[in-house]
Amino acid sequence: MISANGDPPKLNILAAPLPGLYVIKPKRHADARGFFVETYNKRALAEGGIQANFVQDNISFSERIGTLRGLHYQTHPCAQAKLASVLQGSVLDVVVDLRRTSTCFGQHFSIELTAEEGNQLYIPAGFAHGFITRAENTIFAYKVSNYYSAKQDAGIHFADPSLNISWGIPTAQIFVSERDEALPAFDPATAYFA
Repeated sequence: MISANGDPPKLNILAAPLPGLYVIKPKRHADARGFFVETYNKRALAEGGIQANFVQDNISFSERIGTLRGLHYQTHPCAQAKLASVLQGSVLDVVVDLRRTSTCFGQHFSIELTAEEGNQLYIPAGFAHGFITRAENTIFAYKVSNYYSAKQDAGIHFADPSLNISWGIPTAQIFVSERDEALPAFDPATAYFA
């Protein structure tokens, strides 16, 4: 595929199994010094079907393997699309479709994101999102399409058995915050997102 300006594609954009999710593999240019990569290109994303206006960048650092953050989302009017990647280390990234009208409502998708591979996950608004670290000293980065709002901050419990998410580590060995441990279970009767 050639982009609108005639250049070869900078991003390889692949549809994931849940509608609206995309796995993105930026093209790396490597030589003896290392590599160069464009991690974000608004035009290339738009050409691949991703329309998002990112307004904030976030980074989290996790020292321990098995650190879990999630499953988080923001309610309307502050719902967020995200573009997630790993700058150092690796994570298992997990999303749950909370869009009531989706044919995949309540289903989840997981993917390993690593600094070594440089892959990314685009998550549209309407998904709960979380990740667990698979390496020490992991740095996780993500762009969001709406500013953070404590009032609209919400989540669902990462170990809810009805979601059947395999985090790859026994629950007893997962390091999670008190806040995330107290999140409510997934409720299939709730209209999280229309």
